[in-house]
Amino acid sequence: MTLTSLIVFPLMVSFILVFLRNERIIRFVTLGAGFIEMGLAVPLSLFDIHAPGFQFVEHYAWVPQWGLSYYLGIDGISLLMILLTILLLPLCVLCSWKYIGKRIKEFHICLLLMISVCIGVFAALDMVLFYVFWEAMLVPMYLIIAVWGGPRRKYASIKFIIYTLAASTLLLVAIIAFYFQTGTFSIPEIMASKFSFRFQFWAFLALALAFAVKVPMFPFHTWLPAAHVEAPTAGSVLLASVLLKMGAYGFLRFCLPMTPDASVYFAPMMIAISIASIIYGGLVALGQKDMKKLIAYSSVAHMGFVTLGIFVFTARGIEGAVFQMLNHGVTTGALFMLVGAIYERTHSREITDNMGLAKFIPAYIGFFGLFSMSSLGFPGTNSFVGEPVYLLRSRLPHPG
Repeated sequence: MTLTSLIVFPLMVSFILVFLRNERIIRFVTLGAGFIEMGLAVPLSLFDIHAPGFQFVEHYAWVPQWGLSYYLGIDGISLLMILLTILLLPLCVLCSWKYIGKRIKEFHICLLLMISVCIGVFAALDMVLFYVFWEAMLVPMYLIIAVWGGPRRKYASIKFIIYTLAASTLLLVAIIAFYFQTGTFSIPEIMASKFSFRFQFWAFLALALAFAVKVPMFPFHTWLPAAHVEAPTAGSVLLASVLLKMGAYGFLRFCLPMTPDASVYFAPMMIAISIASIIYGGLVALGQKDMKKLIAYSSVAHMGFVTLGIFVFTARGIEGAVFQMLNHGVTTGALFMLVGAIYERTHSREITDNMGLAKFIPAYIGFFGLFSMSSLGFPGTNSFVGEPVYLLRSRLPHPG
């Protein structure tokens, strides 16, 4: 019941918050819930990295007549993503302690709901259950941007919801198609099934488009800078550290094992788009004056390395992609927190307005420089392992 407790506990705390009125107590309760959630994750330390298949499996009938089941389990990839998600809850509460001054109860409820459904996405082994969590994630994130965002929050939140809902429709079509082919929604069973190339071709296109928007890959990336810039600090952290990883996770969990032949067939195209994302994201980031926009466009480039590693079809490439997913979540999340901290004091994210800060807050600039070098992939930092070491030692696939 470890995975269920990790999903249900934040929901229970959010229900408790409904009855609280004192804003200070609400903040402390949510912060305490974050640390308790970490404690509930301790059993995950028993995960056996050498054992094949999924672990911590929970499988119960949900709607038997429709073939639906409450089916949870994790492998090494989902384990890392769940631990990263749990780590973010107390950090998001702390970085919002003074920044969020209105509708404090509702904000913390949205945070708890986000953590719960994100864990559900990474733990679900039933395709319908996965889709329920996938869609449920949109509601609290939309509210976080639309209610507590910046001056153009309505534009950013509507653009975010339109892009992601369109992508979710394609995902739903693919799920239904797999059910008609196999008669089951079980992800492990579908992964073990064989499909014709024609079916894989169209299934891959539906899945790849859905996940490409979430990553986001060029040219489906335009919702990301607006969402990042307008979202509050905690929203930007969740977007960068968790939501973007869901797209890459989808490629690893669905596209490669379920449509292997089509994945190889489309690999040159996916590699080309990944390289375009890297180059485009890097060049556009160079021209930004707003620090949040700079980090947002650099995220497009970094996630391009992730998809590149996935579609080179080597052990090194996959390992590099997973390492980069984790490292990008840590590094970019930290950068958004640092930008949020300085914005609270200077009320500007413009680079020119914040020059010379090292004279007054040298420790802050030291951390900012450290995480900036990590984002660069400088040797000795965590991101260096993901990008140059693994990805550059990979080779391109041979279609067919």
